[in-house]
Amino acid sequence: MNEWWEGLSTLLKVLYCIAIPSTILLLLQTLLAVFGAHHGGAGTDISDTSGIDFHGDFHADIGGHDFVPDVAHDGYIDGGDPGDFATMHLFTLQTIMAFLTVFSWSTIVCVHGGMPSGLAFGIGFAIGVIVMIALAKIVQLSARLAENGTFDLRNTLGMVATVYIPIPPKGQGEGKVTLTVQGQFRELSAVSSEEAPLSTGAQVRITDLRGDTVVVEKEE
Repeated sequence: MNEWWEGLSTLLKVLYCIAIPSTILLLLQTLLAVFGAHHGGAGTDISDTSGIDFHGDFHADIGGHDFVPDVAHDGYIDGGDPGDFATMHLFTLQTIMAFLTVFSWSTIVCVHGGMPSGLAFGIGFAIGVIVMIALAKIVQLSARLAENGTFDLRNTLGMVATVYIPIPPKGQGEGKVTLTVQGQFRELSAVSSEEAPLSTGAQVRITDLRGDTVVVEKEE
């Protein structure tokens, strides 16, 4: 082993020092992903920092109505929404490890094949970048597929719904509303912010959330 190592050029020694650790880390990441340790909730991935946290009061103006969603009482709103998956995150721990692994081994193979060091380095770098981009795209598409199958009540904010079971006046009980969200027809528990009851068939706008219940007001 010592003779083999001493017989390597400086370039190959550097490449092996990159290739072996990065390969081990990539294999560990893959095993963690397979056995579920790498999996997080919507908008969460321990391999990147793509999640967005909003701090402070959050106001929105939808259809001329100003409201403050009661999503998180401590002032933080997690950014786990479809927007988290809209962008391909190229530089994550996973994609960087994949680049280093493919780049180093590809360059090693080229150098051992008798190719000039500069050309071998260029080919290895190009192959590494291609694999890095491809992996980032695969992760992005996988995240989109996972998000599309996960219902997020926050996506109903600002949407118009139809009263299915009459909703009593403010603070006097719950009713039901129906609407289509994320391509699916949903029936949701609802309370009113109005002083008068809302009857079946009335059009209402969702302005707030209280746990699994939506807060609605009569649509003007």
